[in-house]
Amino acid sequence: MHKFHEIGIFIEKSIKHMNKGGKFVVDKIIETNMVKIVGEVISDKEYSHEMYGEKFYIFQLQVPRLSSSVDVLPITISERLLFNVDFSLGQCVIIEGQLRSYNRFIDTNNKLVLTIFAREIYVPEETELQEILRKPNEIYLDGYICKKPVYRITPFGREITDILLAVNRPYNKSDYIPCIAWGRNARFCENLLVGDHIMIWGRIQSREYQKKLSSGDIETKIAFEVSVSKLEFVENDNNRMEGYQMEG
Repeated sequence: MHKFHEIGIFIEKSIKHMNKGGKFVVDKIIETNMVKIVGEVISDKEYSHEMYGEKFYIFQLQVPRLSSSVDVLPITISERLLFNVDFSLGQCVIIEGQLRSYNRFIDTNNKLVLTIFAREIYVPEETELQEILRKPNEIYLDGYICKKPVYRITPFGREITDILLAVNRPYNKSDYIPCIAWGRNARFCENLLVGDHIMIWGRIQSREYQKKLSSGDIETKIAFEVSVSKLEFVENDNNRMEGYQMEG
């Protein structure tokens, strides 16, 4: 069986080994941000940047939903992971990694950009492909509320709460991940405070929206966020007294 062959099973087993900080220790590495997706390569890779002599590329992966729709997700990958991997258009691949965020300055505005940072990529065998297609898009996050949650009801009557989650990673860095909770989870998240520690299970989704420009024109944009299917509140470990600078 491939490493992290079923991320859901892995997480459920790992929860038994939680330390006092509420984080999972896997091979002496703290794992607070885990993604496993399967999908079809729908764009050629483009050069993104270079760090310490290592080149990174970006491409788009079309990930199926259990319904008939799909999510088109951005992937960032190191050149060293592409060695001996069939990366042609239309190829189906499995990617394991993390959902990362970074700030991009566009027209003097600061924009939060999300990408899936690949730590492993491979072409699955048919039996594994059929199995993972039952859950083609999975993410687990362990982080802290860093902005007051916003509860709202859609025109269709659905309850939604928008969450911004700060997820720590090595070298004193953090990723800021927008999440959406629905229904009962939305009502629960409405009362969370900045600094509260929660664990989230869900999927990464792409969503189109329209923005009206100063010229009066309408521009269609794409947002990426985590749709929450399950969450747990870590009551005995939070930073309510500390808070985050991103509050407000």
